[in-house]
This record gives sequence, structure tokens and C-alpha cells, in this order.
Amino acid sequence: MEATQPSGTTKRRVELRITRPMLTWFARPTVTIDGVGHPAQWGTGTWAVPDDGGAVIGVYLYNRAWRFGAASRSVTTADAGARFVYRSGLLPVGAGRIEQQRAHRQNLS
Repeated sequence: MEATQPSGTTKRRVELRITRPMLTWFARPTVTIDGVGHPAQWGTGTWAVPDDGGAVIGVYLYNRAWRFGAASRSVTTADAGARFVYRSGLLPVGAGRIEQQRAHRQNLS
């Protein structure tokens, strides 16, 4: 079994914004990285992913009754520093989606 590295040694991070749906029914988000779940909060956060190779990030919402809005996406080494946005459906049923956020153009004139 591989030993875990000390905090702060991972160089590759991705930014993930978790948007809150209109009807949450007291749901809370969970972020998964390669199948390991991490509790999350609504809003923007950064998540460490393995330095070598790709990883699969996912998000799902849960409340005390059920789990819903699951979505996952593969992140490659080319996506280092990329920004992603998670959106669930309008109702607390069905799947969500994770999209890569487009870069904003700055007006330099």
C-alpha cells in the first residue's frame, strides 16, 4: 500500500465551483477524487489531484433520504489549473453535469 504524502506536496490542483440548485431539500455536496469522497461546501474551492496521470473528479448531492445529481469527469495533466463548474438538475432527481469553465477575455484597451 502506498504511503500518503504530507499536506502541501501536491503540485496539481483544479478549481471546482459547486452551484446550489433552487430546490436542495437540505442536500449537501460531496466531491469524489478517484472514488474517495470528501465533504464539500457550496461555492468555489480548489481540490488536489494526483501529480501523475489522470484522475476522475465527481460530485453528488445527498440528504438524509437519498443521493442525487451525480456527475463525474476525467481530468488529465493538461487540465492543471483548470476551472470546472458543477450544476445539478432543477429538481432533486436525475444527474448533474461538470463543465470546464471558459476563460474570460480581458479588454486591454
